Amino acid sequence: MELFEPYRLGPLHLPNRLVMAPLTRNRAAGTVPGELNATYYAQRAGAGLIISEATQVTPLGQGYPETPGIHSEAQVEGWRKVTDAVHAEGGRIFLQLWHVGRISHSSFHGGELPVAPSAIRPAGQAFTSEGLKPFETPRALTTDEVREVVEQFRRGAENARRAGFDGVEVHGANGYLIDQFLQSGTNQRTDRYGGSVEGRVRLLLEVTEAAVDVWGADRVGVRFSPGGTFNDMSDEDPAETFTHAARELNRFGLAYLHVVNTSQSNAPRGLGERTPTELLRPVFKGTLMSNGEYTRESAEEALRSGEADLIAFGRLYLANPDLVERFREDAELNEPDPSTFYGGGAGGYVDYPALESAGR
Repeated sequence: MELFEPYRLGPLHLPNRLVMAPLTRNRAAGTVPGELNATYYAQRAGAGLIISEATQVTPLGQGYPETPGIHSEAQVEGWRKVTDAVHAEGGRIFLQLWHVGRISHSSFHGGELPVAPSAIRPAGQAFTSEGLKPFETPRALTTDEVREVVEQFRRGAENARRAGFDGVEVHGANGYLIDQFLQSGTNQRTDRYGGSVEGRVRLLLEVTEAAVDVWGADRVGVRFSPGGTFNDMSDEDPAETFTHAARELNRFGLAYLHVVNTSQSNAPRGLGERTPTELLRPVFKGTLMSNGEYTRESAEEALRSGEADLIAFGRLYLANPDLVERFREDAELNEPDPSTFYGGGAGGYVDYPALESAGR
């Protein structure tokens, strides 16, 4: 079956085509990963590839409690525990580089406002350490500050290398900073980082180039969510925006493009009858990874049809650390407990039973 076939991803030999998708779990010690996180990721090392939870490249990039960073020595040392644990189990792991932009709150930053391409307040509420609070109107970054953001991603990529990761993924999805620059609903700039689609894509390309400079293109991936509306996102023509961005990324020869996909019955805005994966498959010339509530059967079909080369699983990996084995044996799956998704300790994090301890 295609899911269990090996796959060559740049210099990496993946033993299967199942990827653990990035999953925010809010279980860092402040912003530093620790032994509990190392156990969690090591349990899931049977995946062809693990993509870490989103990890902020600067303190101003944080938007949720207890999410890890990659901008301090303590964080590098904490992540080294994770990568060592994953590699000891024979796994491979990329770090997802993140800046939340406007999806934050001044309480995370000593009273300093969140930053964004433009001063447009998102609808909704921020998840803060003191509970839900209304989002604030962010401060628009200056042109020089945007260039500094690129350098923050570069340093994050360098720190990820020192922490022992196998590569990095640039988080350009789900309404966070790079996505805010990409989409016209959040980017009203008139400098070189705004206006036309060429301007709005510029930050993504500069951040990707910085990561490639550190890692080489074949150890760098990018994540998109075309037409997605999460975090109050919108674009005048998402099909044009994201096909242009994907074409521009072809110049690098990246490890992969990771697409947040949806079903035809729940298609995102502005793509017609196409899913995001269907939109970008003909455009992007490299490995395409698709993520979006796949089952084993629908994942197999996506691989057989050529719709995608790798399939990323989120919630199923959350509750089934041995997902590869369960799929291979057609075993019953653990049900995830939503009450333990975000925050807390070991419960609902590292205590989901594997097949052996489940009595098989």
